[in-house]
Amino acid sequence: MTEGNRLTYAETGVDVDIEAKAARILYEAARQTWANRKDVLGEVVIPYDDFSGLRFINVGNLPQGTVMYGGSDGVGTKAELAERANHYSTLAFDLMAMVCDDAVVRGGEPVAVKTVLTVNTLGQNDDRLPFIQELAQGYVEAARQAGVAVINGEIAQHSDRMGKPDRFSLDWSGDVTWFANKKRLISGSEINPNDYLIGLREEGLRANGISLVQRVLETKYGEKWENETLYGQKLINLALLPSRIYTKAVVDMFGGWDLNRTPRAKIHGAAHITGGGIPEKLGRALKPSGLGAVIDDPYSPSDLMLFCQQAGISDREAYRTWNMGQGMILVSSVYEDIIKVASEHNIEAKVIGYVTKNPGIIINSKGKEHLRLEFQTK
Repeated sequence: MTEGNRLTYAETGVDVDIEAKAARILYEAARQTWANRKDVLGEVVIPYDDFSGLRFINVGNLPQGTVMYGGSDGVGTKAELAERANHYSTLAFDLMAMVCDDAVVRGGEPVAVKTVLTVNTLGQNDDRLPFIQELAQGYVEAARQAGVAVINGEIAQHSDRMGKPDRFSLDWSGDVTWFANKKRLISGSEINPNDYLIGLREEGLRANGISLVQRVLETKYGEKWENETLYGQKLINLALLPSRIYTKAVVDMFGGWDLNRTPRAKIHGAAHITGGGIPEKLGRALKPSGLGAVIDDPYSPSDLMLFCQQAGISDREAYRTWNMGQGMILVSSVYEDIIKVASEHNIEAKVIGYVTKNPGIIINSKGKEHLRLEFQTK
């Protein structure tokens, strides 16, 4: 669209009017998340209610020993799966899981999330706004499951930098602000030999190892692999399965930032199983203690992971790439309380192993090879 012989911003793929509509959709969704922090630390304060108005969180009168920190992450190449499926309502679960579950393994209680949605273009009409509405739909439920308020968001259109405009393309990242009390920080230094390792079940990929999955499926089926099926389910649906969000369950276990809230379980250490898998993430949790671990009864990996292994991916590589069935591992001297609280939050949990005096991690694999795998801890 031109004005005389002058080029317009919309003609480059950046229509500010459409972007304003998209921003309004996400804003209205974010408003619904503010109830998640009502009457608790992080309650959203709104001096005047307006789309572009000032918003902040209430953190007054915090007791001595309260600390604040944050973290950032994104959905990575899982966004490409949503683009293949032309379905976007699950991505918010991956986003919230990546930022909020990273916080709780340190003993932090996530409070507020800010996001940046980058797209190639929203077009010059309303055709792509349903995609934003699907993102917003997931936003609300994922934030509820994490117990956080979404207090700010940004949309950026990057035109040809993110793919050709004939196909909607996006990247989504976020920042979380969390609070903790120094007495409840989880450092891993309290881990002892013979402590239990409790795995929290994950049925999907979370947001890690996606590139390897896509490479395997493209090699086997070609570029248009998404409509192929495995055990009666489309491969794209299995790959796009939303991440479990463990945040509220784990906060319930250690009690959160408020020392007046009684912990319901004892946690000596925790690992969020994302990039690098169990060897990397559990290895980090064990590092302060200098101890090791044996995982003799892990959850089985998803059907999709096992299927991808048939392309020649070893158990060792699989356990260094994917979660292989456990999205989080908690370390404790008492496992019953952790399993009970997890169950109350509809999360499956079980003892998958134990801590050893000798460093290193041993896994009795449930991948395709069923090998005994040994990894050195760093």
